[in-house]
Amino acid sequence: MGFEQSPHEAAIYRRGNGGNALLVGVYVDDLVITGTKDAEVAAFKEEMKATFQMSDLGPLSFYLGIEVHQDNSGITLRQTAYAKRVVELAGLTDCNPALTPMEERLKLSRDSTAEEVDATQYRRLVGSLRYLTHTRPDLAFSVGYVSRFMQRPTTEHQQAVKRIIRYVAGTLDHGLYYPRCPDKAHFVGYSDSDHAGDIDTSKSTSGILFFLGECLVSWQSIKQQVVALSSCEAEYMAASAASTQALWLARLLSDLLGRDTGAVELRVDNKSALALAKNPVFHERSKHIRVRYHFIRSYLEEGSIKASYINTKDQLADLLTKPLGRIKFLELCSRIGMAQLSHKTAHKT
Repeated sequence: MGFEQSPHEAAIYRRGNGGNALLVGVYVDDLVITGTKDAEVAAFKEEMKATFQMSDLGPLSFYLGIEVHQDNSGITLRQTAYAKRVVELAGLTDCNPALTPMEERLKLSRDSTAEEVDATQYRRLVGSLRYLTHTRPDLAFSVGYVSRFMQRPTTEHQQAVKRIIRYVAGTLDHGLYYPRCPDKAHFVGYSDSDHAGDIDTSKSTSGILFFLGECLVSWQSIKQQVVALSSCEAEYMAASAASTQALWLARLLSDLLGRDTGAVELRVDNKSALALAKNPVFHERSKHIRVRYHFIRSYLEEGSIKASYINTKDQLADLLTKPLGRIKFLELCSRIGMAQLSHKTAHKT
């Protein structure tokens, strides 16, 4: 049929280029088909029906637990039905909703002396919440945090999980809205870190966000693999992790569009980390940092990534590094595109 598999995402296939491109996403025997011309999409469907027994379910509205709504203004993604099942699984259908997923400045430890709880049920709830983060970046940090205590959860950890679910109960219709992007939209990323926020290991947490135009397309909240000796190092390692994601996103989009998409902009709120990234000389204070974290330097030099300073108050990735107070949390949720979505009025949100 003339398709080429994407070298950057094995589940995506492309036929044609530019103004005559057809894209197919594959998950087992489910296909998502899109293209620049409706006639090409229709012709491909007929090709498939002539070869395989296939059902055409029409415009995408539900895929792998994600509810999709499309209209002329944009696309909305949410997991309302799935979120309801998570609340029911926890037995919290009639709970009082929480305004944030975590108590501000909450610190939990693997060495908690509180009473142990059923580890299987704890893992079941946390695993269910993890799938919800596919459309809920507002949950990424809190769910990642409680995932650290799977081995021996206690009532303290369980209480934190229930707090997340009470927040979900009050935000069932929340999700992401994607307005139409201009043709020349490019990637803009944000990377941030706390410093030594994990009280068991003194490791830091990296928060990473990427937008294509105004649309949030990628987010991560991950504990760093090594201990950072300073906030500069923690921010530098977060920026380096973000750079790997930036390159993958840029190459994938370039492959899908059949053209170069330009440099990815990465915004960092630590000037020392930026200086370290842009200076190829190993200083006494940074030579101990593993070579893998200097990955970002070569791509800054070649121009694939452009790193710039952003004021801390505008650092959107702060949402993914620590528990925030209600006002700051809600502000950042709004700024990254999280909203309560009614499919009939989503384009007005």
